[in-house]
Amino acid sequence: MDGIDLVTLIIIGANVLISFKGFNDGAFFERYKFGIGAINAGQKERMLSSGFLHVDISHLLFNMLTLYFFADVVIRGFGSGKFLIIYFVSLIAGSLLALFFHKNEPHYSAVGASGAVTGILYAAILLQPGMDLYIYFIPIPIPAYVIGIGYLLYSIYGMKKRLGNIGHTAHFGGAIGGYAATLLFNPDLVFTSTLMVVLLAIPILILFVMEKTGKI
Repeated sequence: MDGIDLVTLIIIGANVLISFKGFNDGAFFERYKFGIGAINAGQKERMLSSGFLHVDISHLLFNMLTLYFFADVVIRGFGSGKFLIIYFVSLIAGSLLALFFHKNEPHYSAVGASGAVTGILYAAILLQPGMDLYIYFIPIPIPAYVIGIGYLLYSIYGMKKRLGNIGHTAHFGGAIGGYAATLLFNPDLVFTSTLMVVLLAIPILILFVMEKTGKI
């Protein structure tokens, strides 16, 4: 990587500034976090603003590091403008999926850029399916698509079992947004990377089937 792109720097800066405002101002945090009851009452802006708030510094750091590592792939593939579109489409898609799955839970709330970042990750995998990643203490490279698919399958499990204090639905929705936007911007991928397009669609199809059959 030759250097961080200005657009990536602006997105990271916005996340840092807004998150730190939330760390230090509880009223601000509560006003702009994702909350089903408040959104249903008309505060739709929370679906966007919540994507720039984080629970703590480690939460913020993890999301921004992930964005840093994958943003350049998407920017080189599409340019800064389309990168921004994919980022915000993924953010909103994550909020929409969370709203759909938790619509009857007025006290459900969430924050974080994870939906947007997962969308960028999925876009990067589609654009560079040959990428290898290292995770934690595993000393061998793992194909990025394996991690992407595995992560979404884990998200389905987390959604079903309500695991941890994690917005699994937002992560999944973000991936769907990134996947759809990438194919919209580069439909040739359906023909040039058919196998990858199909493989990355499998978790999405599984979630759709499980929702339709009432298993999640």
